Amino acid sequence: MILMNLKMKNKEMAKIRLTKIFHFDTGHALSGYDGKCRNVHGHSYHLEVTVIGEPIQDPNNVKFGMVIDFGDLKEIVKKYVIDDYDHALVLNQKTDYKEIGNFLLERGHHILMVDFQPTGEMMIQDMAKRIIPYLPSSMQLHHLRLYETGTSYAEWFADDQK
Repeated sequence: MILMNLKMKNKEMAKIRLTKIFHFDTGHALSGYDGKCRNVHGHSYHLEVTVIGEPIQDPNNVKFGMVIDFGDLKEIVKKYVIDDYDHALVLNQKTDYKEIGNFLLERGHHILMVDFQPTGEMMIQDMAKRIIPYLPSSMQLHHLRLYETGTSYAEWFADDQK
């Protein structure tokens, strides 16, 4: 045990990945698509957010030993992703769905007008862009996994973006 502790002191601290899981419900429609999903429909999404960093080494820091407090990660993702997407209808504002979206917005519905086709692949890219600026500089977003159904998901990895 002592030998292992001495080795750790002489090495950089290990990178640790932490994952927080979120659930939300969202509707969308895919303009121009030739299948069932061209119709307005919804999913119960499952989002996994994984960050990577080194645990805080300052014993005077209340977050000593943590990469990030799970509550802090939850707050970031909730504020910048979940609050916008949950129980929203996501529509591409560059299509004729813009008229439907504006009609529903005027009547108080939760509509998220985006400038992309609201597929899982495009939504996960949007979610990464929303999260990254608000993470502490001591860590980075490692990857996201967005389940659209229990058996279908899209993944975004930071390393793939380089």
